[in-house]
Amino acid sequence: MASNPVFDRIEKDARTGYAGFGTAPAQQTPYPGGYPGQVSDRQLQDMYDRPSAGPLRTGRVTMDDVIMKTLGLFAIVVGVGAAGWVVSDSNRALGQMFWIGGMIGTLILGLVIAFKKTISVPLIVGYAVLEGLFVGAVSNVFNDVYGQGLVATAVVATLATFAGMFLAYKSGLIKVTDKFRRIVTLMIFGYAIFAVVNFIFAMISNTPFGFGGTGMLGIAISIFAVGLASVSLALDFDAIDRAIRSGAPQQYSWLLAHGVIVTLVWLYIEFLRLLARMRD
Repeated sequence: MASNPVFDRIEKDARTGYAGFGTAPAQQTPYPGGYPGQVSDRQLQDMYDRPSAGPLRTGRVTMDDVIMKTLGLFAIVVGVGAAGWVVSDSNRALGQMFWIGGMIGTLILGLVIAFKKTISVPLIVGYAVLEGLFVGAVSNVFNDVYGQGLVATAVVATLATFAGMFLAYKSGLIKVTDKFRRIVTLMIFGYAIFAVVNFIFAMISNTPFGFGGTGMLGIAISIFAVGLASVSLALDFDAIDRAIRSGAPQQYSWLLAHGVIVTLVWLYIEFLRLLARMRD
């Protein structure tokens, strides 16, 4: 999220104002009721006496918005993932299509969502569907190849890491500064390039994990990837807080929820790879 151009627009919009709440003050007139269409002194006083509008009434992002949309997208990923698991278990060829197609589809759709000038809810929901197919198919493969219990352990480890990072961020144990954000973002870009190269190498060399295999180097790479994905959650939490403070439009809650889900799935996949390497 820190490098997401759509989120970067939140801060830019915050400097210019989202809703244009400012209005010109009413001018005094010799007429008790004012000119036609003009706000009278009495009406102005009534406006001042009203309670302040909350975020929901002004159409701004709230924590509740982000939480509910995150849970909604998470439910889609889990539901579709369960279906992908069942289909993959009964049809290996179709399961392989699911995880390869889901991986490529999420990559393309993720770039479209990130660089699209407007926030498209159908694209974000579609991304969650493709991600669910990918997660379900891949989980089924790991379960069959590396033994039962691996997927459940990865799920528990992912949720526990999420809870731990959230508590660490909220307690101030982890502080997201501009320098911290830049360093983590560069590391994410670097690892993304490595992941692409490693995937190509794994396909060419016909090795399950690519560089390092299941040796100490491979395990060290997976530990680094798990740590990087975990720290990325702090950037997502910071992005949510900054969006709320800047008064971002309510539609941005979809983008923020999407960012959390993407990081969660990434963390889960890295836990799967780490546990598989250790078990193998």
